[in-house]
Amino acid sequence: MLKFTPILLAILYGFAMYRFSAWRTARELDARSTELADPMLRTLTDRMAAALGIDRIRVHIYEIDPVNGLAAPDGRIFITRGFYNKFRRGEVSADEMASVIAHELGHVALGHSRRRMIDFSGQNALRTALAMVLSRFLPGVGVMIAGALTSLLAARLSRSDEYEADAYAAALLTKAGIGVEPQKTLFRKLEDLTRQRGGAVPAWMMSHPKTSERIAALEALEARWAAATPS
Repeated sequence: MLKFTPILLAILYGFAMYRFSAWRTARELDARSTELADPMLRTLTDRMAAALGIDRIRVHIYEIDPVNGLAAPDGRIFITRGFYNKFRRGEVSADEMASVIAHELGHVALGHSRRRMIDFSGQNALRTALAMVLSRFLPGVGVMIAGALTSLLAARLSRSDEYEADAYAAALLTKAGIGVEPQKTLFRKLEDLTRQRGGAVPAWMMSHPKTSERIAALEALEARWAAATPS
């Protein structure tokens, strides 16, 4: 039993850190956010709400400059002030903003935030176990190898979540009559909007899939839906 104590402690530590992080994130979001009150975007979120059979989709503005969307652990949806400003300046369309909201709704609906709690704890335990084993054979570098392998696993899981949220958003946007095209046009803009160049990093090390791969996945979905629709 004692040999498993470090792993059990790692799991407990991971769980405690997740709970603390979720609490700290909630406090930060409460202090630096307000509910979105944009008539144009409200029209689109109301259409998505009708497609989901709910009264309303609440979206909040998080007062930070980076361009991003966020699904909080408590289920709230946020877009950053930086992202909203891009919309106000005409760099992002209303339909494209709706696609961001739909994507974050996908993370909430599919339980990705809750699943991250399990993943975080499990990855911490796996890192500890790998470090213990590898350090016996590779003293000094075993810990680094364990950390790198665990980071690759985390990135793979994150990319899987992104594909799932993309598919959820595509279905919702289609049902709401907005369509999938805004997702694709936004993906083509994101690297410039965020001033990042994903192609500089190998795709298997990125937490988000490559833009071309996300668009290809959406087009495959559209083709499958078209084939299943009676003429």
